[in-house]
Amino acid sequence: MAPAANLDSLTKKRDVLNARIRLMQNREQSKERKNNTRRKILVGSFYLDQANKNNSFDDIVRLMDDYLTRDSDRKLFGLTPIKK
Repeated sequence: MAPAANLDSLTKKRDVLNARIRLMQNREQSKERKNNTRRKILVGSFYLDQANKNNSFDDIVRLMDDYLTRDSDRKLFGLTPIKK
């Protein structure tokens, strides 16, 4: 096999391997994002449940008032929009 053909063959194999690596990395990143979102949902669910059981939902709302910056998020908690 000529050196140029061998180099082309190796380059194509490398490109295929790099594409497979990127695909696997993207799948792992997607899986971790989904896991992180699930964690957030579960933690939020826990704290909302605790707030309802302990009649301390107003405390959660006060905390969220300092934390939330998007008006659509603030609306979920009955908070006033932030003046721009």
